[in-house]
Amino acid sequence: MSEHHHTLKQNRFILSLSLTGIIFLAEVLGGLWTGSLALLADSAHVFMDAFALGLSYLALRAAALPADDRHTYGYHRFQILAALTNGITLLLIAFEILREAWARWQTPRPIQAGPMLIIAVVGLIVNVIVAYTLHEHDHDDVNTRSAFLHVLSDTLASVGVIGAGVIILFTGWTWLDPLISALIGVLILVSAGRLLKETVHILVEGMPDGMTASAVGEAMRATPGVGEVHDLHVWTVAPGYVALSAHVLLADQALSQTADVMTALKHTLREQFGIEHTTIQFECVTCGQNMCLPAVGAPPLS
Repeated sequence: MSEHHHTLKQNRFILSLSLTGIIFLAEVLGGLWTGSLALLADSAHVFMDAFALGLSYLALRAAALPADDRHTYGYHRFQILAALTNGITLLLIAFEILREAWARWQTPRPIQAGPMLIIAVVGLIVNVIVAYTLHEHDHDDVNTRSAFLHVLSDTLASVGVIGAGVIILFTGWTWLDPLISALIGVLILVSAGRLLKETVHILVEGMPDGMTASAVGEAMRATPGVGEVHDLHVWTVAPGYVALSAHVLLADQALSQTADVMTALKHTLREQFGIEHTTIQFECVTCGQNMCLPAVGAPPLS
């Protein structure tokens, strides 16, 4: 990621965090004033949006730090840890909303639908702006996507609050308030589940979606000069940062030809699978006879 692109992403997080903080204050005060659980539930979710954005921003800053002697991959995994934390907080807030919705369903309370509706509309507008700001980067960055999912689910929640406000305003059906709140909670649970599944997959060093070890190995074996591939490992360090290590059995050929094989392998891995970071060890059929071909750049065999 270029420095300009990284700075632009950080600035978008700062803008999103500022707007989210404003709408949180408006919704929590409005929820207390109007007595709307849906609005309070939404404000709690907005607070988690702000927390998620702040955490994602700090992780983004940490990921930009260079690698060092003790962290040779750098600090990219901070983004995954931030996404994991955001997923857990989404789960907690969803369960709390569902608990309170059940209590309100059993004991309905009066609601001022007019102010509730106005505040929800303002919240929706701000959420749309924040979601648009983050959406450009969410497809290739699980950290940004975790923050985006927070905001997106809150945007949909705002739509639900507005719908409830309109109906309550004209019908007085206050039972819609806990019902909409429960639907918001279920929506958050679904988002959290998907996010946690993806982050745990990365933390256990799984492959990116759509990629399999068999497909990677087959593409490597199709490279001219390659006889077999074994001890193949592919894992995700961070979104967009995939690493590979493998032992490659070479066909009988001159030592000078191995450089071309290495170049072809790296080209295949980069173009077909987007794998840039590779560690490939060359072997040959006659290794047991001390006639093994060394890897490119290795010292001559004694």
